[in-house]
Amino acid sequence: MKKMKTATLACILCLFFIPNLSSSEKCNPDDKKVLLSIKQAFNNPYHLASWDPKTDCCTWYVVECDLQTHRISQFHLFAADISGQIPPAIADLPYLKSLMFHKIANLTGTIPPALVKLTRLQSLTISWTNISGPIPSFLGNMTTLTSLDLSFNSFSGSIPPSLARLRNLSGMRLDRNRLTGSIPDSFGDLSPNLQYLYLSHNQISGMIPHGWGGLNFTLIELQRNRLEGDISILFGENKTIQIADFSRNMLEFDISNVKFPDSLSTLDLNHNRITGRLPEGLAKSDFLFLNVSYNRLCGPIPVGGSLQKLEYTSFFHNKCLCGAPLPECK
Repeated sequence: MKKMKTATLACILCLFFIPNLSSSEKCNPDDKKVLLSIKQAFNNPYHLASWDPKTDCCTWYVVECDLQTHRISQFHLFAADISGQIPPAIADLPYLKSLMFHKIANLTGTIPPALVKLTRLQSLTISWTNISGPIPSFLGNMTTLTSLDLSFNSFSGSIPPSLARLRNLSGMRLDRNRLTGSIPDSFGDLSPNLQYLYLSHNQISGMIPHGWGGLNFTLIELQRNRLEGDISILFGENKTIQIADFSRNMLEFDISNVKFPDSLSTLDLNHNRITGRLPEGLAKSDFLFLNVSYNRLCGPIPVGGSLQKLEYTSFFHNKCLCGAPLPECK
């Protein structure tokens, strides 16, 4: 009888100390329900095989939970064999801070308007997909964004002026799409926090906003568009710009008196209509990559820095530019 009582007591104690798997799960049940609906919207792809409803969704591939709230804070779908459209249910993850769809060739359709519900979202990346249609103007209402990357897609139409309302942006990428029209006037008042801007490889035309003269980009790439006019306002001795690519446009200005900052490491102006002489200040840097080929420049190439170390192709096809590495001036 004593042995039976001991065994019974041991069994009762076991019930208290066996871990309760459901109570140890950290994932919020509402978030799990949303994720499973997203998986279903994508037709239960192999890439989301780890999304087993019997397991903790904080351990699932693609997503991450906040360590304190245990709510889904990141959704990063990368190089996945998934087809279809972005499920609007994504917007039912209210604590999402970072959302990425990258290198998913069979992702089609448009950006769902429901995304504006993500009032905590800081980073939005939709890149290397076949998402198409206009860039939606409602993105300008997502004012918590600090990074917006819509590069390498099939977006068409003009750049929405509303994107200038994103005052917390440190970087914006709209490059490698099919965008047309001019840069919106509202972009003359972009956030002073904006450090990098990519608009390259589109069909954007017209002038750059005059207000950009008051900004201090670290990196700006506008190459392979149809831009005209003068971009010298982006430079100055007090600026900290490092990389600037304006190649293959229709820019037309006199470069002779432009002051380039010491921070500049890459300046590509090839295939434009730029006139004048190369400023002597370009010879100050030992680490400058420069390409001014296919313009209308004249006069001697300044001596010093890294200019004579560059290939002659960085300077050829100008009106009367001369001096090493081109033939000597006559």
